[in-house]
Amino acid sequence: MLVAVDIGNTNIVTGFLDTPSEGKAPAVQKHAPARQIINTYRMATHISRTGDEYGIVLLQFLALSSYKPSDVEGVIISSVVPQIMHSFRAGIIKFLGRSPVIVGPGVKTGINVKMDDPKSMGADCLADCVAAYHLYSRPVLVIDIGTATTYNIVDPQGSIIMGAISPGLQASAHALAGDTAQLPNVEITRPDTILAKNTSDAIRAGLYYTFLGGLGHIVSRCREEYSEDLTVIMTGGLGHVVEEDARRSGLIDIYDPDLIFKGMDIIYTRTAQGRK
Repeated sequence: MLVAVDIGNTNIVTGFLDTPSEGKAPAVQKHAPARQIINTYRMATHISRTGDEYGIVLLQFLALSSYKPSDVEGVIISSVVPQIMHSFRAGIIKFLGRSPVIVGPGVKTGINVKMDDPKSMGADCLADCVAAYHLYSRPVLVIDIGTATTYNIVDPQGSIIMGAISPGLQASAHALAGDTAQLPNVEITRPDTILAKNTSDAIRAGLYYTFLGGLGHIVSRCREEYSEDLTVIMTGGLGHVVEEDARRSGLIDIYDPDLIFKGMDIIYTRTAQGRK
């Protein structure tokens, strides 16, 4: 069983990936490893936690899924929060007895990063792009909606050739509340109507439809400047909020909330096998 950990600015999401029982293999392309996602668990990102705290939480997650540390074949981590890595890695080594693979320079992905500074690309974006390239039609535009919203194009030759970053829905909500005297923070949900009649609903509607409009414009420009044949894949912690309208508007082709774990699975397998 593989433990995959996505350390983001807001949440740490842990996924358990295991080989399915015979006759229940998922329908994926031949390039993909055979594991499937059994369970995922989410906790808030706090840089003050110790390695022992992280290790104990992971043990609890394992127990909830009826696993033991001895069931763990390996661990892979994708992180955009460097301050956490020392403690988290120490907790994994102490409690699971495994040295984790870290998504970044040196891992085997099967794709190239053709950006001005390849090492600056976020590990989460890299894992998303690996999964999108190996599992779906090419070329692909990958949209990850989290604390920040990222956009990356992977061409048919397996090169990441473009990146764009914008504030995520939650970050925009926090900025609005933080920079104003009377506007509250609101929960990020899909509004029932644009015709809001109170402050909270007005903020929610404004944030949502502004975000959706920006999303549509970026997708349109990518199709215009690169290719109309882009397969657009959406993922990320807040992707579910806008999925319905994005799909209805023809902005996306696929919504895959587990894209990063599929990418981490591919990276782990290729790295373990020493493949380029």
